[in-house]
Amino acid sequence: MEVKILRKITLGFIYLHVLHHANEQEIFGRWMIDELQSHGYEVGPSTVYPLLKEMIQNGLLTMREEIVEGKIRKYYRITPVGNELLIKAKQRVNALISEVGGQPDAILQ
Repeated sequence: MEVKILRKITLGFIYLHVLHHANEQEIFGRWMIDELQSHGYEVGPSTVYPLLKEMIQNGLLTMREEIVEGKIRKYYRITPVGNELLIKAKQRVNALISEVGGQPDAILQ
């Protein structure tokens, strides 16, 4: 049970991480996998690509395709709806961190 709960919490942070980077610049799946792994997340294509597809379906991201080295690469960018969600999520995470004794401004700005 502990593993399932931790997985759900981690997935929420992955959503937040994707929105954060898609707000800063266009991202693509492989780059996002590498970025998450650099922060210690144990994720691969079977986690990230369905998540990106779901985020598009929910109106949080847009996607465009470009041919790179003979292959189609999908680029993702945050939508206004995704940006609103990102702002609200940051506020909630900061409030939670404050409650448990952290310094939220140093974590999520």
